[in-house]
Amino acid sequence: MRYFLLLLVFISLAFSVAEFSSEQRLQMPYRKEGLSEREAAEHLLSRLSFGGRPGEVEKLLAMGLEKWVQLQLERSLPDTEVEKRLSGFDALSLDNETIVNRYLNAGQVLRMMQKNGTLSRDSMAKLEKADYRKDLLKLMQEKGLKLPQELNRQLFAQKLIRAVYSENQLQELMTDFWFNHFNVSVTKGQSQPFVLTYERDAIRPHTMGKFESLLKATAQHPAMLFYLDNASSGSDNNDMNQRIKKMAPANSKLRKAAGLNENYAREVMELHTLGVDGGYMQADVTELARALTGWTVRPMVKDGYGARLSKLQQSREGKNMATTEGDFLFLAVRHDQGEKTVLGKKYPSNGGLNEGLQVMHQLATHPSTARFICKKIATRFVSDTPSATLITAMADVFTQSGGDIKQTMIAMLNSRDFWKKEVLRIKIKSPFELVVSAIRATNADLKNTNQLNDWCARMGQKIYSYAAPTGFPDKASFWVNTGSLLNRMNFGLAIGAQRISGVAVNLLALNNNHEPESIEDALKTYSAILLPGRNQTENINRLTNLVRDEALQSRLDKALASTQSASTTQEDMTGGAEMMDEEMAPKMGKGKEKKMPAMEAGVSGQVAHVVGIIIGSPEFQRK
Repeated sequence: MRYFLLLLVFISLAFSVAEFSSEQRLQMPYRKEGLSEREAAEHLLSRLSFGGRPGEVEKLLAMGLEKWVQLQLERSLPDTEVEKRLSGFDALSLDNETIVNRYLNAGQVLRMMQKNGTLSRDSMAKLEKADYRKDLLKLMQEKGLKLPQELNRQLFAQKLIRAVYSENQLQELMTDFWFNHFNVSVTKGQSQPFVLTYERDAIRPHTMGKFESLLKATAQHPAMLFYLDNASSGSDNNDMNQRIKKMAPANSKLRKAAGLNENYAREVMELHTLGVDGGYMQADVTELARALTGWTVRPMVKDGYGARLSKLQQSREGKNMATTEGDFLFLAVRHDQGEKTVLGKKYPSNGGLNEGLQVMHQLATHPSTARFICKKIATRFVSDTPSATLITAMADVFTQSGGDIKQTMIAMLNSRDFWKKEVLRIKIKSPFELVVSAIRATNADLKNTNQLNDWCARMGQKIYSYAAPTGFPDKASFWVNTGSLLNRMNFGLAIGAQRISGVAVNLLALNNNHEPESIEDALKTYSAILLPGRNQTENINRLTNLVRDEALQSRLDKALASTQSASTTQEDMTGGAEMMDEEMAPKMGKGKEKKMPAMEAGVSGQVAHVVGIIIGSPEFQRK
């Protein structure tokens, strides 16, 4: 009997270990879907990176697919090239307090000038524009101040540099994915100074960790607190506030209620966790907003009320009134102390800061959150319409592992859905992905990113500037319209012809410094280099007329001029390349049917033309 009981205990422990173990073995069943190892390698580079560099397929095959994926999941590869190229970016390591006191807009500098007596209100009205700028710049130089545009420049540049040169490509993709999921924008003035540290501190460290940690980090960061207005959300429904109001003068601002703001509570349910169909009601939004009252930002502006708050916190009552964690500040005096009910769960009164954290845990571990997050990941990495089977498999792992993002990604890679031939190259690159993949594919040297930012905006994706909390939609139909397609072709021609300042391309080096003998030869050669694993015959036939068209650039310019005031959005991208051809054809014409001319001595110009057409072609837009 004793041995029988011991056996039962042993079996019970074994099942417990199996039940709570979240680690999975990477399997990647690509052979079951009829893919060769090379095809699988090409697919991995297409989906888990911003696109391969020349020779990278062979490098991956030599390393082994499983080892490469594991290294990507671990985010541990040395990034010497990235570190070298970012070494001169002084803003990237600054804390929020330094940033908000160093990068000031013109209005802030003017107020500083008025405060220190450099500029009176009367003299400001009389200043000529040139004198105004001169005095402004002089004061900024004296004080070591810089404009916000410089902070944004470094923010934009580091994103492009990391995406192009990082060996940890999946980390960069996931940083881009999660930033877009928890979107904030530099277009909102209060959030703008904090966007750099938001990506650096709230997003980047948590891309493969626990979803709950990522949710909390974004919720408590100043960029999000200001962007969705929770920093200003408060309630006078607490004892401390009532005592202060009684002591305050009759006309004091302290007698006015702070006011409940539901913006963040609504978006954290609809966009960040449960999803629009996640089972919550408007009452849940209001109750969640009440639970998050008092969640605000530590004062960081010099000469502000930060010094007074710091002194207050040293007192016995002050310690109970305000709690800081980094730049997050919980003001108990603005927190609603009443009982709350969120999604059927009751939270007793006087919950304080812990109350909001408990609700965040409830949202992060909700079944609707698991399905919503997994569908969004699958949409990004598999197809615009992932199967219910895949979403369920991923959601099960997400739930069992406590929201472990890395394990959820492994579940996706272990699914046959990821490897089906019908999902190969079915996704369409965003403008940012197109720009980065073009630089990587051509092995270009990125010396300056300013014009690339402009190109992204021209093609419909102004980086860090999507004003809506939804982030950029991850659907082909959002990116594909007449104007954006024409701009994509223009971008291809510009990068091929080296007309983008700060981007140096050596096209002949891609072909071992051999010059193609003809345009036809160039098209075959560079199509194989830039589009490995594709049906080259089909692609060459598709591009032949464009290569022959000597007036292509002028046709593009005319077509763009005619589409500036209209956008033809396409809803179905199942036949992506074919539809893009149909979009281009009426705008640019088919070109004259004539014999392809032989290349002359000035071969580099012809190669640039061919490479530009390939990069701007429908097939290069696929991933």
